[in-house]
Amino acid sequence: MKTDNTDLFENMPVPKAVITLVIPTVISQIITVIYNMADTFFIGQMNDPNQVAAATLALPPFVMLTGIANLFGIGGSSLISRSLGMGDREKAKKCAAFSIWSAAAVALVYGVVMYLVRPVIFPLLGTDANTYGFCSDYVLWTITVGGIPTVLNACLAHLVRAEGYSKEASLGVAFGGILNIILDPVLIFPLKLGLTGAAIATMLSNVNAMFYFILLLHKNKERTVIKFSVKSYTLQQGIPKEILLVGFPSFVMMLMGVFSNVVLNKIVVSYSNQAIAGMGIAKKIDMLAFAIANGMTQGVLPLIGYNYAAKNYSRMRSAIKTAFIYSVAVASAGTIFLFTCAVPVVRGFIDDAETVAYGQHFLRIICITCPAVSVTMMIISIFQATGQKTKPMILSLLRKGGLDVPFMFIMNAVAGADGIPWATPIADCIAAGLSILLFVPYGKRLKETMEND
Repeated sequence: MKTDNTDLFENMPVPKAVITLVIPTVISQIITVIYNMADTFFIGQMNDPNQVAAATLALPPFVMLTGIANLFGIGGSSLISRSLGMGDREKAKKCAAFSIWSAAAVALVYGVVMYLVRPVIFPLLGTDANTYGFCSDYVLWTITVGGIPTVLNACLAHLVRAEGYSKEASLGVAFGGILNIILDPVLIFPLKLGLTGAAIATMLSNVNAMFYFILLLHKNKERTVIKFSVKSYTLQQGIPKEILLVGFPSFVMMLMGVFSNVVLNKIVVSYSNQAIAGMGIAKKIDMLAFAIANGMTQGVLPLIGYNYAAKNYSRMRSAIKTAFIYSVAVASAGTIFLFTCAVPVVRGFIDDAETVAYGQHFLRIICITCPAVSVTMMIISIFQATGQKTKPMILSLLRKGGLDVPFMFIMNAVAGADGIPWATPIADCIAAGLSILLFVPYGKRLKETMEND
């Protein structure tokens, strides 16, 4: 954070600017997925399908923390980048304060409530006598104790990127992920804590990542608009409404993803804990491809938002085109790799024949949707960067929960466990087609605006 990033946003060649913002974000997303996969990997080395199944069943409520971070982080990032594009640093400061303190408050309430209602919620998630205790311990450490640092870690990363400091943001996320990978085997095996050890490792890594961002912002307090000042917190100027409406689609996407995963878990667990464990491993691996697409969209969002607010539509359209090409190309390569290497990759997580059989089958099917996901995510990000509310909301509702859940029941009825994973590519391809239909007329309006200016 040595200087501001006006040159990056306004003058740097677009391909270089996109790469500068996207690469660090993608790397941090990959590391985040790797440390999530590390939990599953190290837990799987105990060859206990019940603990692997418990980690899978506890994942949806934990993912909601990311939803909270995205609600305030992506919404705040969009408004901050647009405020900076208009030269209004004071409003940008107020946006940051609202995002930070609101995210922390919601995370605190969510963590306490989730632990208190676990006897009601966990059976709905699919737990049984073999997995309930493991899930309870996991939620205690990752959500109740670790909720605030987990949310602030991700939220602050979004806000720091809004000023163009993608590298610094990604370093903080990566630091937490690497620390988690180091702590996992120490707490799981020598201390014999099992799944609880993995949960404590996740909590500690997010605490340390949060302090990284706090120290970073304190060190650069004279230059950054992102501050922890309670005095800057405001409910005026339409800031809460703008942040929440822009960030809400990302929150809804996570919420619907949780709903989708819960339904999927309930259906699959009816077959066996090996089936749920295999499915959980496959979804963790597939998250790698999703992380790349998500990293690209998050990375390029400030560049799009800044130039949109500055009315530099030509540069904005060039950034969109470049990011689209990069995202789809990388997603396609990810599909090819995961499809061809499904068996050895799944086997690397657990040495249980039935679990591996389920896992490789699920992975080969759900990975084929990676290019479609990259298209949908990029279009959602464009809408968010330019302050659109309705369109990203529609796409968020459709992609997860709106389409895939009905198809889960249909495919389960038609082909049983082998058919369930097909719900994912069917839903994602439909969502990608609809996202293109929504984007084409919007793109034409932007082009007309550019020609008239």
